[in-house]
Amino acid sequence: MTVILVLALFLAFALLDWVINRGKLEKRVEVRPAVPPALEPDYVDGFLTPRALRYHPGHGWMLRERRQLARVGADEFAAALAGKIEKIELPKPGQWIRQGQKAWAFFRGGEKTEMVSPTEGEVVEVNPEVVNDPTLLGKDPYGKGWLMTVHVPDEKATTRNLVPQGLVRGWMQDAIDRLYSRQPRLAGTVAADGGRPADDLTTVLPGASWKELTGEFFLT
Repeated sequence: MTVILVLALFLAFALLDWVINRGKLEKRVEVRPAVPPALEPDYVDGFLTPRALRYHPGHGWMLRERRQLARVGADEFAAALAGKIEKIELPKPGQWIRQGQKAWAFFRGGEKTEMVSPTEGEVVEVNPEVVNDPTLLGKDPYGKGWLMTVHVPDEKATTRNLVPQGLVRGWMQDAIDRLYSRQPRLAGTVAADGGRPADDLTTVLPGASWKELTGEFFLT
């Protein structure tokens, strides 16, 4: 009987020690988020334009995750222009992409439009979720709709060709004004749900060519 009690106490202490050490180990393990962290909301005429991001004139965005690694995507203005796309074509991991050159493509109604990369480097990872469900781009372009991560060897060189942070609001407002100039009444009617822009801007521009319109703003 005494032996059984000793064994029981030994097992109880061993189990307690395992639970305590497991808890300490879990605290030490850093769980990296699958999407960028929450960004401070900032809107330009209804379009979400987070200040923490850097933007390329072709409406791609990048977020520095750590040294020489950036997360890349398309901003909300680009997502609204692309609208209800049916397919997204991304470069493969290991492929080298160049800043300002075509890097990914959207497909819709048998047509294809492309966007240029906001940075230069080697593709590390692509987002399989947005490939399987292209609607994520429009629903959450800065979160679940991210496109890829890129190893950026020369960070200083690439940032010099991005929109200066102090000019982002003016740059985005200019793009919106140019779009609305095609149909002035849209400035007061395309916004929905408290100011958020329409999810598919091409459909509210009578006679507009989706490929030509996106090509103009995407600089392709």
